[in-house]
Amino acid sequence: MTAVSTPLWVRRFHAREKTTRFVVCFSHAGGSASYFFPFSELLPDDVEVLAVQYPGRHDRYREAPFEHIEDFVDPIAAALEPYLEHQVAFFGHSLGALVGFEVTRRLEERGHTLTTFFASGRRAPSTWRDERPETLTDEEFITEIQKLNGTSAAAFADEDLVRMVLPTLRSDYTAAANYPVNTDRTIKSPVVALIGDDDPKCTIAEAEAWSGHARGGFAITVFPGGHFYLDNHRQELATVLAGAFS
Repeated sequence: MTAVSTPLWVRRFHAREKTTRFVVCFSHAGGSASYFFPFSELLPDDVEVLAVQYPGRHDRYREAPFEHIEDFVDPIAAALEPYLEHQVAFFGHSLGALVGFEVTRRLEERGHTLTTFFASGRRAPSTWRDERPETLTDEEFITEIQKLNGTSAAAFADEDLVRMVLPTLRSDYTAAANYPVNTDRTIKSPVVALIGDDDPKCTIAEAEAWSGHARGGFAITVFPGGHFYLDNHRQELATVLAGAFS
């Protein structure tokens, strides 16, 4: 393996120099590349995680976060270019499923096909909900986020921390809300939808609607749990991701 990641966009936690199999991970709203460190540890020795780092968080906190997913499709695609001579799967959770889907579409336009695209915890692009985060006060917005059980209550008790992360959180949610409903966008890479059976942000029917965007085959796996089902099923999920290369 001779490819070198683009430090701005891609994080490698456990570099495996001889591997030719990569799972590229795209995080949820408010999330960062570091969220996928535990999964990187759990994957087999011949599979490596590449985690995408969005602007506006962690070591990129001085950069403006995005409110339109399409603004960052091309730079992410360019950062992943060195790895595309190998076997690559994408895993996107929530907002990350939309980002990953659009990057997949761009790469397929350039002649690349993934082994699998995993769409986790996100309804299909052809589905619609009346979600307008810009209409919520900060208090209402925080309440909605806490319902997902993805961020500890203690974090929101720290006013300085809330003040620091809230703009990025709002921008991420706006990016998801700005994503257009579309029934025509498809990919030829196989799609696997992953979902918790008690996810308030995505029903099983909404996850199954990804089948309409998959020209290369579709499957769905349902886990016990809510929007962040993956926090309680890391080993099982790591096994599913590694299965993209079997």
